[in-house]
Amino acid sequence: MIPERRKKLIAIVIIIISIGFLGLSAFIAHFPTTLLDEHFSRKVQSYQSPTLSIVMEQISWFGYFPGSIIMVVLATLAFLVFKYKREALFMLLTALAGLVSTIFKVMVNRPRPSEPLVHVFKKAAQQSFPSGHVLFYVVYFGMLTLLMIQLKEVSKIIRVVVSAISLFLIFTIPFSRIYLGAHWFTDVVGGALLGIVCLYTLSYFYERKATKAYENEA
Repeated sequence: MIPERRKKLIAIVIIIISIGFLGLSAFIAHFPTTLLDEHFSRKVQSYQSPTLSIVMEQISWFGYFPGSIIMVVLATLAFLVFKYKREALFMLLTALAGLVSTIFKVMVNRPRPSEPLVHVFKKAAQQSFPSGHVLFYVVYFGMLTLLMIQLKEVSKIIRVVVSAISLFLIFTIPFSRIYLGAHWFTDVVGGALLGIVCLYTLSYFYERKATKAYENEA
């Protein structure tokens, strides 16, 4: 259980992050292209190579359709098979990240990066802000990591491996999206901020549900 004082501190941080995201959204809505974004994209794309391009495309695979749906379904089924019904439900709820992403994309309506400003490896259809990939990775792989921390009865090797892979993908997806010319720097920052807020919301209700279940058993 998280101490009450720490809960309040986390809540304050989440409020600050939420305000930061809304402020960034408003800024991007008025200034779709910034020098910072262009500079960051040129810097990241200056390290292009055939091998690195393949790696970056593989990192992004989990966020494309149907990859994202497959990941959610597999995780949900895996938890159900091992009788973790509550955990299965919350892994299923991570799919809502796609809906949240779409809502803000439509509201901000920022165009995707394009030639000749950046090299676009794969053209995307939806708007640019926030990055749906980063949002999904933070929510999905973040929730998976939190569950691995919570479920002490699961083999330690499994928990460590799953957490390590999840954290690797969370921290590399922003660079993957910029490298592939799919997003600007501020897109991935926005996706990360919104993802943290969504992840906190899921974890809050997960802990609340877990607490009630513990009290009922007691």
